[in-house]
Amino acid sequence: SLFSCTSVLDSMLFKPFPLCDRNVQNILRDEIVNPLRKTGFVRARSVMHLREQLTEKGQCSSFTNAEKDPEEFLNLIMHQILGIEPLLKLQSGDREQDCYCYQIFMDKQEDLVVPDVQQLVEHSFLSSDLKLVEIPSCFIIQMPRFGKDYKMFSKIIPSLELDITDLLLDS
Repeated sequence: SLFSCTSVLDSMLFKPFPLCDRNVQNILRDEIVNPLRKTGFVRARSVMHLREQLTEKGQCSSFTNAEKDPEEFLNLIMHQILGIEPLLKLQSGDREQDCYCYQIFMDKQEDLVVPDVQQLVEHSFLSSDLKLVEIPSCFIIQMPRFGKDYKMFSKIIPSLELDITDLLLDS
């Protein structure tokens, strides 16, 4: 789904990065992204082929038989396999942190029954005292969840645009 609606990250499918594993890059491009964009569907065998390659690289022995956290998967693919620089620079107090995605953490809010993404991002940044150091080229957001069984919200309304003005460090 990371590649289904945007081409912002397409450079990671073609560009030769210093640490890049060409086999994983080819599988992502030829077996997953291209079929997804052409037909709207990716064969389970293609996804398993990618998982087998990740397991083969010795990164994690359970990629073929266990559910993985999206952040763990992104870090593995983007950092360890492809060698891409982090997409986000966050600051909390005096501490700066680089990351590939932002996971929304928040306490249950009774007044937010069916929130939109804008509300969730703003609330999460505010409650965590976070700021974006710079405007990200791509802002990957992981919605709040607690395991496979419990979802904090039954629905979240997508925001077609995000206003990050108040989230920027020097805004």
